[in-house]
Amino acid sequence: MTAMLAKTSTCPLHRRMYAKLALMAAGLALLAAAPMFLYPVFLMKLLCFGLFAAALNLVLGYGGMVAFGHATFFGGAAYVTAHAIKEWGFGAGSGLMIGVAFALVAGFLMGIIAIRRQGFYFAMTTLALSQMAYFAFFQAPFTNAEDGIQRVPRPNFLGFVPLADNLALYYFVVAVFLIGMAVIWRVIHSPFGASMTAIRENETRTLSLGYRVNRYKLTVFVISAGLSGLAGSLKVLVFQIATLTDVAWQMSGEVILMTLLGGVGTFLGPVIGAALVLTIQNYMASTSVPVTIFIGAAFIICVMLFRKGIVGEIDAFMRREWAADSIRKKVELQ
Repeated sequence: MTAMLAKTSTCPLHRRMYAKLALMAAGLALLAAAPMFLYPVFLMKLLCFGLFAAALNLVLGYGGMVAFGHATFFGGAAYVTAHAIKEWGFGAGSGLMIGVAFALVAGFLMGIIAIRRQGFYFAMTTLALSQMAYFAFFQAPFTNAEDGIQRVPRPNFLGFVPLADNLALYYFVVAVFLIGMAVIWRVIHSPFGASMTAIRENETRTLSLGYRVNRYKLTVFVISAGLSGLAGSLKVLVFQIATLTDVAWQMSGEVILMTLLGGVGTFLGPVIGAALVLTIQNYMASTSVPVTIFIGAAFIICVMLFRKGIVGEIDAFMRREWAADSIRKKVELQ
């Protein structure tokens, strides 16, 4: 009887694992087949912003820090990558790397100042630093102010992958997106990720246990900045332009909205939120009603019906169902 009960108690874990594997397989199949049904450029934009939102979620969802400065890393990396490819003749791979390197350095500099504050003060510090960066990019001669860096070429990746072709570029963006999401998954499911969850839940107690909280917060902030920079660099290859819109504070607010809609603190929630917002922007732009009204309505509905976000509520529902099913089986065996 004991063995049967033990076996029953592991059923929800097995079901959860099988569900995750099935979801992963379905997601990969969907990514592979999507260009046959939808416009590849729209899909690439979705993947770029999905990675951007997932990167922010490391700080917002798992670190418990509301940051309004991630547009600096996203747009700044876009500017650096665009300039490196167009003016310095860098390849696609080296252009992405120099963009990520810029974002990592910028994340360290912003983080080392901002993490000294908490809550509202942390958010306002990141916003102020982001605005400083915005005006720096506006004044920098290489950014061309409002005109931005246009007509950025798409060099071949490793010399033989023709990124000038939209379909080839799509699968390249998918590969980079999956690498970025794998990094996020590893961070979340590592001892470092568990420590960040502890800091989010009770920073004072974590500090009393001997953890150097500020170092953990700075590290996750820099990782998030680097991944945001990767997303911004990818966006340059897709649209072949870098503009001030990418570094404006509204971009930070928009990606926070994506994360909230999808589900803060969930792995796939930010990607789903990005897909929802971009779909509304893309398909409702031709209507006479401003797009912001549709996005605002979606946010209100989410707040009223999905307090944990779309994916967060689905995950909570599935957990309750699996737990109830496990209890029912235990009662039947007894």
